[in-house]
Amino acid sequence: MMRSLPAFQPFPALMRIILAAFIAVFIGGCGLLPAETDQTTGWSAAKLYSEAKDAMADGTWDKAAKYLEKLEARYPYGRYAQQAQLELGYVYWKANEPGSAIAACDRFIKLHPNHPAVDYAYYLKGLINFNEDLGLVAYISSQDPTERDPKAAREAFDAFRELVTRFPNSKYTPDAHKRLNYLVNALASLEVHVARYYMRRGAYVAAANRAQFALKTYPQAPAIEDALMILVTAYDKMGMNDLRDDADRVMRKNFPNSRLYKDGWDRKTAWWKLW
Repeated sequence: MMRSLPAFQPFPALMRIILAAFIAVFIGGCGLLPAETDQTTGWSAAKLYSEAKDAMADGTWDKAAKYLEKLEARYPYGRYAQQAQLELGYVYWKANEPGSAIAACDRFIKLHPNHPAVDYAYYLKGLINFNEDLGLVAYISSQDPTERDPKAAREAFDAFRELVTRFPNSKYTPDAHKRLNYLVNALASLEVHVARYYMRRGAYVAAANRAQFALKTYPQAPAIEDALMILVTAYDKMGMNDLRDDADRVMRKNFPNSRLYKDGWDRKTAWWKLW
């Protein structure tokens, strides 16, 4: 009996060839699709800046940032580039990108330290950090102050201090002074709250160190009264009588009628008052 030959099955092989050809055509065809065009191509620096200002007026901050970024990249020299660098800080801030905003301020200050508007860059940097840490009020009301990072508050303090020191006649200086007063009170109070935290746990050396830091760094802050009482108490707890008596003399000279003599170091204070 003759064996029948296996049936010829060209379909699977043919399908593989067709599939391979289709993939090749598809991949190649992707390169034939029209690329997305940049509508700003060929725009002048003035045009880019004008469009950025319009976007800022409309509150479309992301669009404004893109126009300013393109302006700076295409026309890195001249007054429009400098203005773009300056305004990017504000635009990033309004677009909820505080990190980029602060970086833009720092960059402008570094590139143009003698620019007539560099005082604004310092003010804006301080303002961004200040608003980032308006939670300094929140750390009293809803968070353990020992867990709060005061980095933003300290950077705001540094920026405002630089502004008022270098540019006493700047139009931004009066507001910076007010914010500095708030920050001094806030940062001093933070140190005092941390010192209280250590006192409650019997860490008297740490408490004394934080109180001393507040006294040396923020000598005019209202919280200094509390810092002195903590220092007196911490030295007393550690049996350091000479240091205790010295701190007590300073306390009585500066705050002869202090309620802390009656209330003690662990009183609750409501210090957070803006201007």
